[in-house]
Amino acid sequence: MVTFRHKGDFSKLTSFLVDVKETVRHVDLDKYGREGVAALASATPKNTGLTASSWSYKIEQKNGSVTIAFYNSNIQNGVPIAIILQYGHGTRGGGWVQGRDYINPAIQPIFDKIAENAWREVTKL
Repeated sequence: MVTFRHKGDFSKLTSFLVDVKETVRHVDLDKYGREGVAALASATPKNTGLTASSWSYKIEQKNGSVTIAFYNSNIQNGVPIAIILQYGHGTRGGGWVQGRDYINPAIQPIFDKIAENAWREVTKL
């Protein structure tokens, strides 16, 4: 038979986790949103430049979490141009234009910075 006894409570851990949550919540996501838009605009293949200049971001808070999402508003005939540049598309003549992965390499360093900054803030506690 194995028996465990403990004395006390989890108040210190609970307090630490609340502090962590508050610290991460205060990471400057607007800064990273602007950096992400700049990185995406710079990496977007340019013909007219409209798709590159159509990036934006939105920060949403719900259910205790925070999300940063990037959007591109260049939609032609119902087709999101940023997406067909990324994944490819068919042509009227039955051909295929290969996509180019430009979004992931552009945005990954921004996500890495967010994680690094959040970790740095958490480990200061």
